[in-house]
Amino acid sequence: MKDYLADVHKYDSAADEGTVGRIVRHLGIALRDRDSALVSCSSESELARVKESWCGKKLGVDGDAADAAIKSTCLAMADDRSKSRVTFYYLVAKQLGKLDAV
Repeated sequence: MKDYLADVHKYDSAADEGTVGRIVRHLGIALRDRDSALVSCSSESELARVKESWCGKKLGVDGDAADAAIKSTCLAMADDRSKSRVTFYYLVAKQLGKLDAV
């Protein structure tokens, strides 16, 4: 848990441990596999899955707002070659103003 929180803190020093913990619990076993624990911004199918599963189903946001939040997060994390799914999901939720929905 501390590793996930430390990674999120690179982008948001005020990130709440409880919110990060809820994202970790939501992702569950997906975090055990290195490939599924990371997000690839170069994969359209990956980003579509984030939009549908995270933005749509969990956060209740779809369409252009979800696309914009995902694009913004990809830009914010552009220098990070290994984009943690926990951090990515946190930043998308923050961009959408939905951290309370996590």
